[in-house]
Amino acid sequence: MMSSSKAIALEQCGRNKGYMEKDLSGAHPQGGCCLLEGPERIESAVNMKSVCKNISWPGVHVIQSRDAGRYLCEYAYYISLYCGSGNAMFIHVPPQSRIITAGLLGQALQIIIQEALRQQNHLCD
Repeated sequence: MMSSSKAIALEQCGRNKGYMEKDLSGAHPQGGCCLLEGPERIESAVNMKSVCKNISWPGVHVIQSRDAGRYLCEYAYYISLYCGSGNAMFIHVPPQSRIITAGLLGQALQIIIQEALRQQNHLCD
């Protein structure tokens, strides 16, 4: 969850370096890297820009992002992209509010995931 955002952010890539902020237990990755020998950046096989273009959900803004924050979110995303050979998605969601309810977020996420799967299935045809 991105507490300061008012939009759903579809993350396009994960970055390997720059993890200097400590987590709640006071730790951060060795050398500030997810994987010492890993590539600098891994792109998702899902074209998030295309997903954003092809969906619309009233009351919820959906944007593409290329920076998941060099903290736990991006670390987990990078490792998922690495282990899955680019076949992973990471979606930052805004906090619930009177306007953005859990139900609305759930419906929007369902549409986003369906569009990403449609895109991937189309590539396999």
